[in-house]
Amino acid sequence: MYQAVGSPGSRLTRVTWMLEELGQPYEIVKAKQHSDTMRRYNPTGKVPALVDGDLVVTDSAAICAYLAEKHADKGMGATNPAERAELNSWLFFAQCELEAPLWNKLKHRMLLSEELRAEVGPWAAYEFAREIENFDKRLGDRTFTMGERFTAADIILGHCGQWARGAKFEIASERGNAYFDRVLARPALARAKEKEAAA
Repeated sequence: MYQAVGSPGSRLTRVTWMLEELGQPYEIVKAKQHSDTMRRYNPTGKVPALVDGDLVVTDSAAICAYLAEKHADKGMGATNPAERAELNSWLFFAQCELEAPLWNKLKHRMLLSEELRAEVGPWAAYEFAREIENFDKRLGDRTFTMGERFTAADIILGHCGQWARGAKFEIASERGNAYFDRVLARPALARAKEKEAAA
């Protein structure tokens, strides 16, 4: 059985959501960011981590990509090198471009010590708006990032959309909002949230 390690409601949700989509059994090991418990799984202390036997995988996108490849029969990963390149491109875009302004605003509002905080709100809003425009262009008329098939990339992007909505970032894209509505309505995400709440 897999172990999903981290704090409920954080990026851990990407891992539990992925496991629910795949129909895989797992248990949640609660651990706060930078805690001694978390450092047992990841030397940086960052959440989440996935334990698969003797293997520990860190970073939510890497975990989702690993699970997609391990459970290739579920169709949530790539089927050839060209698809893998496209899937990786979406994963990198999600974390490097779409998530970056969300994370920076959160750090400067809540996580950094007072002397290190700066007013990044306007910059974060501008960067996020620009990347939503880029997301709209890249997505086009596809149902999901890889076409009609829901994949690991949609979990990372969907979680970014959930985060943005919760943090009151404007998503000025009808196509983008429709996409987030689709992915965030998936039953597997609801199940993952229920399990995290119960943990």
